[in-house]
Amino acid sequence: MNGRSCYKRVLLKLSGETLIGDKKYGIDSATAAFIAAEVVKAAETGVQIAIVIGGGNIFRGVQASVEGIERASADYMGMLATVINALALQNALEELGLQTRVQSAIEMKEVAEAYIRRKAIRHLEKGRIVIFAAGTGNPYFTTDTAAALRAMEIGADVVLKGTRVNGIYTADPEKNPGANKFSEISYIDVLKRGLDVMDSTAITLCMDNNLPIVVFSIKNEDNIKNLIEGNKIGTTILKQATASTV
Repeated sequence: MNGRSCYKRVLLKLSGETLIGDKKYGIDSATAAFIAAEVVKAAETGVQIAIVIGGGNIFRGVQASVEGIERASADYMGMLATVINALALQNALEELGLQTRVQSAIEMKEVAEAYIRRKAIRHLEKGRIVIFAAGTGNPYFTTDTAAALRAMEIGADVVLKGTRVNGIYTADPEKNPGANKFSEISYIDVLKRGLDVMDSTAITLCMDNNLPIVVFSIKNEDNIKNLIEGNKIGTTILKQATASTV
């Protein structure tokens, strides 16, 4: 092991867009390999890692519903996109020597295990990376909500939300260079300010169960490992926190 984890078990939430790289859509193999390498470094600390990945790089249900596809059907299509991403990430992780399991909320036994909570926990205890696919298995729920739900079901200590920017800002830093980053913020302030971090259902689930969320940049090398080793990176969302900026 290269370091020591401050957590026993974590849930890493990745958007589908993190796999795009420099492409406009789809999966960039080099980007998938980079993320896999970062997960390997984190796993070497001894932490148990579960992952939820979105499907926005392939299909986004809300957009499709506007374009004429009925919402529930569009959401199911989006869930299938997350399975594609999960299999791509599984391949990248296994190429680096990690044992993995993909568990899907929609049964498809030829490519993934069905989601079973106790089985997922057993995989984690054996040092395997578990990738949860197909969201919650229900339409009208995002993969953010699935991440919060799975994190609580497996007893994760924290949700690590990997994004394109290194935390939560007072405004979109990609559009407003003068935006200030929060070092920490409460769940209530995230909801009151309407900050586009995770959907309100996911934030509320974490708040009701006092599950911390750390929002950080997935693009920066060693960020996952450093977070797990206790270094202050990104923005932490807690029940009792002042909306302090840096």
